[in-house]
Amino acid sequence: GQSPRISELAEQNKIAAYNYPQGVLTQTLRASAAHQPGILSDIGIGTFVDPRQQGGKLNDVTKEDLIKLVEIDNKEYLYYKAIAPNVAFIRATTCDSEGYASFEDEVMYLDALVIAQAVHNNGGIVMMQVQKMVKKATLHPKSVRIPGYLVDIVVVDADQTQLYGGAPVNRFISGDFTLDDSTQLTLPLNQRKLVARRALFEMRKGAVGNVGVGIADGIGLVAREEGCADDFVLTVETGPVGGITSQGVAFGANVNTRAILDMTSQFDFYHGGGLDVCYLSFAEVDQHGNVGVHKFNGKIMGTGGFIDISATSQKIIFCGTLTAGSLKTEITDGKLNILQEGRVKKFVSELPEITFSGKIALERGLDVRYITERAVFTLKQDGLHLIEIAPGVDLQRDILDKMDFSPVISPDLKLMDTRLFTDSTMGFTLPDATH
Repeated sequence: GQSPRISELAEQNKIAAYNYPQGVLTQTLRASAAHQPGILSDIGIGTFVDPRQQGGKLNDVTKEDLIKLVEIDNKEYLYYKAIAPNVAFIRATTCDSEGYASFEDEVMYLDALVIAQAVHNNGGIVMMQVQKMVKKATLHPKSVRIPGYLVDIVVVDADQTQLYGGAPVNRFISGDFTLDDSTQLTLPLNQRKLVARRALFEMRKGAVGNVGVGIADGIGLVAREEGCADDFVLTVETGPVGGITSQGVAFGANVNTRAILDMTSQFDFYHGGGLDVCYLSFAEVDQHGNVGVHKFNGKIMGTGGFIDISATSQKIIFCGTLTAGSLKTEITDGKLNILQEGRVKKFVSELPEITFSGKIALERGLDVRYITERAVFTLKQDGLHLIEIAPGVDLQRDILDKMDFSPVISPDLKLMDTRLFTDSTMGFTLPDATH
């Protein structure tokens, strides 16, 4: 999605194209740096990267099988082949005359070191762009993230700006400045805020979570409004730990971040089941609870870290609107009013390709919810159960008729909490982890 020209070439069958989960990809780069053939992981089983489905192939001209199903000690794993890269483009802030580089003005480290090691150890060329060059051995060794022996070419661009959030440098997202509690950051009362508020109800004190790009990214701001942002830790797969999640194109560049890890280490934590909860946006959902995000309406968006995050998080909260395409709503008098219905149904009978497997999630004992502006669903063995609806909507007209399948209507179906629909703070307090 962030590389539209490459996506177009893949959609037009002009190039072979694969899509590894983001965390798996960075781990295969690490394996490539160590001259290991690949990695074993249960991340991706039951999704489109599973060789029993598409095997991660994005079009008809992609033929070679890079992912294999294997069994070890009666457990299924996917074997992801490591690809030896031969060119790297990385970026830092400062380097000395021998190429030792620091990242002081960058928003995150990503997997720059892993990429440089993989390319260097496989005989390739590593090119690095920096804003300035200083004398040899004048950088503090603890600030150096890339050793000079990995770098072949340095390009100095004195006008280099941050990739996230502005020019030349936003000191809040680079971690140099912090916002104090008196700084007001509020979201307008609309369908995005409504979804973020309801999603916050799934958080618990002391939890460690992940928040993904899209409609889910307002959770941190809502928590700040309610005064409970310090009661849990939100992370982003690119490395930030804690803080306020940026929205839109600046997503991933947190403010008031407590720590910034390299991306590979962050995904190691995720893959090992470290997340208590995750908040991810969805494009489509089918009757089995499967979710699709990597392809939508024929367009290749890519999976990003979606598969890695949703595979092992103990609670998975999918956020989105029930329909898409010019949907217009308003919240007045404590009710949701649908002014213009979306043209596209997002709850469909069957997904052609799966980015999240409801079946695998149930087998792993994960708690899965789907939160929209007008309805909340949970996943059980017999499919999606409708458990809440928004005040002001009609169950048949506004929900059931806008889905391509019939969910199970919970006998305990109730209205969504009225506090969600007020323009003032909700007075919400996070429950303890045991609740």
